[in-house]
Amino acid sequence: MFLKEYVYVHAYTCGRGDADSISLELRKPDGTLVSFTADFKKDVKIFRALILGELEKGQSQFQALCFVTQLQHNEIIPSEAMAKLRQKNPRAVRQAEEVRGLEHLHMDVAVNFSQGALLSPHLHNVCAEAVDAIFARQEDVRFWLEQGVDSSVFEALPKASEQAELPRCGQVGDRAKPCVCRYGLSLAWYPCMLNCQKSYSFDFYVPQRQLCLWDEDP
Repeated sequence: MFLKEYVYVHAYTCGRGDADSISLELRKPDGTLVSFTADFKKDVKIFRALILGELEKGQSQFQALCFVTQLQHNEIIPSEAMAKLRQKNPRAVRQAEEVRGLEHLHMDVAVNFSQGALLSPHLHNVCAEAVDAIFARQEDVRFWLEQGVDSSVFEALPKASEQAELPRCGQVGDRAKPCVCRYGLSLAWYPCMLNCQKSYSFDFYVPQRQLCLWDEDP
């Protein structure tokens, strides 16, 4: 499932002290709310999805997911430049000038919400609804540990070799069985050095198929 069309894009920046960041908020016509936060101070990107549930299928009102990855240098424009862009024309409808390729990410580490502020001060607010569904990658975790982030922030998930033996959730009929879930999202616009559009695909472990009912792909 890839989210390709949004009703609006909202962006704001904070550029003082530890709050040097850019945030985007995107709403899909079906009600799914996606947010993207770039924390320049901590070299962290946070993707959050609030997915509306189908009550007639026994789902909760909504399900929240958070994916945390490393922010690369020069990946997006500085917050000061973003602030100037927004001040110049705050109501402009942003259009992507460059469409970047799909990035497929295997999220094999869980993030401990109670310690999440040690990774980024934005994590508590952004991922408040996704306490038990915050995911990262081993390669990014190694980078953050080298930067001095405490290891208590991260929790082990089943090893990649063990997850490789699990089926994709779209192939599992029993909603109580564990599986590998896939969630796709697209940022219709974000401030790279140009104005860019980019899609992401996240694979992650879920202990029950019930937690990944959108994944119907074989």
